[in-house]
Amino acid sequence: MSDRKAKGRRNANPTPHDLAFKQFLTHPATARDFMQLHLPAELQAVCDFSTLKLESGSFVEETLRPYFSDVLYSLKTTAGDDGYVHVLIEHQSTPDRHMAFRLLRYAVAAMQRHLDAGHKKLPLVIPVLFYTGKRTPYPYSTRWLDEFNHPGLAGKLYGGEFPLVDVTVISDDEIMGHRSMAALTLLQKHIHRRDLAELLDRLATLLLREPVTGQQLTSLINYLIQTGETADAEAFVRELAQRVPQHGDALMTIAQQLEQKGIEKGLEKGLEKGIEKGIQLGEKRGIEKGKLEVASTMLQNGLDRNTVMKMTGLTEDDLAQIRH
Repeated sequence: MSDRKAKGRRNANPTPHDLAFKQFLTHPATARDFMQLHLPAELQAVCDFSTLKLESGSFVEETLRPYFSDVLYSLKTTAGDDGYVHVLIEHQSTPDRHMAFRLLRYAVAAMQRHLDAGHKKLPLVIPVLFYTGKRTPYPYSTRWLDEFNHPGLAGKLYGGEFPLVDVTVISDDEIMGHRSMAALTLLQKHIHRRDLAELLDRLATLLLREPVTGQQLTSLINYLIQTGETADAEAFVRELAQRVPQHGDALMTIAQQLEQKGIEKGLEKGLEKGIEKGIQLGEKRGIEKGKLEVASTMLQNGLDRNTVMKMTGLTEDDLAQIRH
């Protein structure tokens, strides 16, 4: 049975290789000896071996498929800061062409768990492959970049900064030359502006010059309406429709829908205000009626009118409404 298949069943039926390996390497003193024997000197230099701690080697990726690393240790760094080093030791008795990539996946999973625990910086995860197979020497590279057709290019990509498109620092003039991406990029750059009037000329120019599908146009305007902070989206769309005749019908349809929604919203608000005002008026009339009833009882019990007016806040005209 291959190690890969065995790992899928490891919890239920661990192999003799794994049992013996784990029995030794999960003992911190033995693990320390292993690391001091086999880790490169420059990596050992950053490890504070007195802080060696055995961690769980089980990870769950986004696919919810469990991955199991044989042994995982954490250590603090010798620098005295909050840095961490994880040493991930994987036992293998059968060569695996993609072992380097597997080790990388384990390492990234260990990094993610470290962040999930509340740490702000990634730990330096050192993957170590412990090979005991019949085939010798181990036939595959443990440098994961060698799994690419172009390792040099992959090394530059993954060893440097990833491509960044920071729209906030690209000038509008430059964006105008971004062909079919220009309209979206320009709108997303300025979406939070209250006044988009200055953007109208540029956007109209782009819609006239660059091919935009009906679905893309609808998506663009819906984005403006749902996310934008412009004071009058309807007026903006109507003006755009006049400037871009080939999309005029589609834009006017959207503007009419916005107008209808505005009317409905206005009616709804008016109704809410009317109901609120009615409730307030009803409450006021109820209070006045209650005061008149109290005043009537006071007068019937012989209190003089001045005293009744002072106690209830009613006027002479209010008392005139009381029938005796």
